[in-house]
Amino acid sequence: ITEQGEMVQAKFGIPVVAQNQLEIYTTAVLLASIKPPSPPREETWRTIMDALGEVSCKAYRSVVFEHPHFISYFRAATPESELGNLNIGSRPARRKVGASVHNLRAIPWIFAWTQTRLILPSWLGVGDALNQLIKEGKKAELQKMYEAWPFFAATIDLIEMILAKADMRIAGLYDDVLVDDPAGKKLGSELRQKFMETVRAICEVKAVSA
Repeated sequence: ITEQGEMVQAKFGIPVVAQNQLEIYTTAVLLASIKPPSPPREETWRTIMDALGEVSCKAYRSVVFEHPHFISYFRAATPESELGNLNIGSRPARRKVGASVHNLRAIPWIFAWTQTRLILPSWLGVGDALNQLIKEGKKAELQKMYEAWPFFAATIDLIEMILAKADMRIAGLYDDVLVDDPAGKKLGSELRQKFMETVRAICEVKAVSA
């Protein structure tokens, strides 16, 4: 079990709270050990998951690591540089000096996108992957996976929760005020469009209206 250093005081600083946390951990471990999650009903579902992972990873990297304007957009649209000055973490915001995403630690990376309500790292690539398989005629199979495979259903439900927390109106306002570069504004608009496509894809898998 791993716990973030920043949360140790909050979860274990008071005896009663610490006891409650340990009960939660113990219960979770016992449930997972005694009654592990059900495996996929069809072996082909693992192949579909592999395909989803491959497409989503490629789509994610094409934006975060390969788009020529992503870094400048990220630094302009989010409070990433300001987060480095806050005394809220146990380690520096960056592993070493430099603008590369590789140098940024996970917490400021997530905090920055959460602040703008885009929450980009939590859903980017998901819509691309689901839509790709839907176009290939696997929509019904994805719906079966959601209904009968707890692992896949939990994954889809967690992504849906993140989408519900995001707010494209607020993200657009951040871009309007902070992003001056037309290329950055264009990228921001494209990302918000990808968000809407992801919402529609999740709804298709869950067989609900957007």
